[in-house]
Amino acid sequence: MERNEKMIGVIAGALAYVLWGILPMYWKLATEVPAMEILAYRIIWSFVFMIFLIAVLRKTNAVLVEVKTIFKRPKTASLITLAAILITVNWFIFIFTVNSGHVTEASLGYYINPLVNVLIATVFLKERLSRGEMIAVLLAFIGVSILTYHQGTVPYAALAMAVTFSLYGLIKKFVPVSTWTGLTLETLIITPFALIYLLFFSKNFFMSYSLHVDFIMIGAGIVTAIPLLLFATAAKKISYTMVGFLQYIGPTLMLILGVLLYKESFDKVQLTAFICIWAAILVFTISHIYLNAKLKQLKSAAENE
Repeated sequence: MERNEKMIGVIAGALAYVLWGILPMYWKLATEVPAMEILAYRIIWSFVFMIFLIAVLRKTNAVLVEVKTIFKRPKTASLITLAAILITVNWFIFIFTVNSGHVTEASLGYYINPLVNVLIATVFLKERLSRGEMIAVLLAFIGVSILTYHQGTVPYAALAMAVTFSLYGLIKKFVPVSTWTGLTLETLIITPFALIYLLFFSKNFFMSYSLHVDFIMIGAGIVTAIPLLLFATAAKKISYTMVGFLQYIGPTLMLILGVLLYKESFDKVQLTAFICIWAAILVFTISHIYLNAKLKQLKSAAENE
């Protein structure tokens, strides 16, 4: 039974990251829509889709109880609001980067995300870096520095995506809220602003594109919610190490799409930079496997005593 649970977790996690990895193809279907409008539609339709799912799966009462509990705690409500702002900024940068023809840079952001997690944990949680983590962070820094020198500018979009998603994850760590309630609340908080933007500031009135594009915008809610729900399922059923392995499926697929499908430039200098980042990921992953194995041995020894 436990083996089946793990298998379900691995499949759910892999599917989540595959969907995230090919998401640039979806946003490319709506290049005629400005990034800010795509973001607004993504927020609104994600909220609508979550309400629909909660109703269909009969989770309405449980979610309402959790929402009432959250709003009785101002600190928790403030953190969820901050999380909503961070994920909104992350989504906008990703959409803008992809539709500006920089899928490769978007992939870079998600490659360095786990390493930014380590740095944030060091700063905010006062966690000490292991030797392997220090080497991994140094290699990633070298890779980003090479890209900065080569391009003549810091890869701000990639760094901003990594930082906003890492901070979002940090808040999630401190605010124990179910996936259903979390995503619903986050989109609910931003939805009024998205509606105001579409109704009064966008170039086109609400849902005034062709039928084809309108359906793509409606589908934005589905392609946003499903991977997040799959990821939540995976996180509950498999180890953090396994999640760590799976998370590189997404940026790898993005990189392949950027170079092979969208013919973005990828010369020897960029390859060298990415090799440094891939080496950082390898060192980071091996370090965590080693530390987990050591902790299990110590725990086992303590139990035997």
